[in-house]
Amino acid sequence: MSMPATVSASALPATADRAGALLGGSQEVLTFTIGDQNYGLDLLSVREIRAWTDVTPLPNTPPFVRGVINLRGAVVPIFDLRVRLGGGVTQATSANVVIVVEIGSESVGLLVDTVSDILALDASALQPVPATAADEEHTFLSALATHEDRMVALLDVNRLFSRGVPSVSAAA
Repeated sequence: MSMPATVSASALPATADRAGALLGGSQEVLTFTIGDQNYGLDLLSVREIRAWTDVTPLPNTPPFVRGVINLRGAVVPIFDLRVRLGGGVTQATSANVVIVVEIGSESVGLLVDTVSDILALDASALQPVPATAADEEHTFLSALATHEDRMVALLDVNRLFSRGVPSVSAAA
């Protein structure tokens, strides 16, 4: 799906009654790719989708922190989700996308390869993440879902940053 430079979460399709959908036993998920892997985020946590733009790097930040951007007067940290999931640094181009999400009271941007679509998943379609060796990537997953011919790993944004969102002001 081709996205304009910025898309507000309220402008995304099928979001008129998000709370009602959750109460009805289904969950709306924004799906995206990193490499050949399909991931999803709860649509309720998504604020907007933006085209990749250059960031201002900050010293003394974790490797997954690409830097910050000014988003309508707010300083928003941009995290390379590929690095956070243990896959190496993204060579960001204009084809990459930033998904701005809410984590607690903080807004952060997640650098991904592409945004795919929005899925409405019934609770029965969600499978638990199999217990594997101490695979760091799986600690961030809340469930797995099969959609058509692909497996979608659902990320829990709160687990991605279980120690809290790294403080931008402390690093500046």
